[in-house]
Amino acid sequence: MKVKNSTDVGVPATTEEELLGNTAITPEDVLGLQKITENYLCGPGENVYSIDFTRFKIRDMETGTVLFEITKPPHTDKAGDKSAIDSNTGRFVRYQFTPAFLRLRQVGATVEFTVGDMPIENFRMIERHYFREKLLKSFDFEFGFCMPSSKNTCEHIYEFPPLSEDVMRDMILHPYKTQSDSFYFVDNKLVMHNKADYSYSGGP
Repeated sequence: MKVKNSTDVGVPATTEEELLGNTAITPEDVLGLQKITENYLCGPGENVYSIDFTRFKIRDMETGTVLFEITKPPHTDKAGDKSAIDSNTGRFVRYQFTPAFLRLRQVGATVEFTVGDMPIENFRMIERHYFREKLLKSFDFEFGFCMPSSKNTCEHIYEFPPLSEDVMRDMILHPYKTQSDSFYFVDNKLVMHNKADYSYSGGP
């Protein structure tokens, strides 16, 4: 897993409204966003490579403790299954952590995914985390080349920035005001957009 040093320095500011009017969205476009998006910047139909995330695990790199793990249930296509109508199913995750999570400095996120019958060149993810419209951190990872019809596993290492006691207290007191956009690109074109929000209060 190659980690890029993502920086917004020198990147022109963009807005969600501007990007929704574009025929294609690039990494530089999303690096210019100043706040969390309200909508998805691309539809499920843009995922022409049939990228499917099937397993996700978060662990504390210092202790190895697993903090979160989820596996996608086997895919079933039943005629008349109305749940298949919701095209945004699986694109949003809600995380519930304890306050101690905010003091972690390094977390590993293992992701398992499959791809369809086309090879994938230059697969890249940019993930941007915000609290109350303020950017906390932008992460940038390169998956590289993925073979057709393959199952792939990799671990992203997240280096968290130090937070002040006041900011941590505010994040704990305001669950789900911490949000993230995860943008996935193939050959510098946006093909997937997932979203998440976070609670650090230790409960629902």
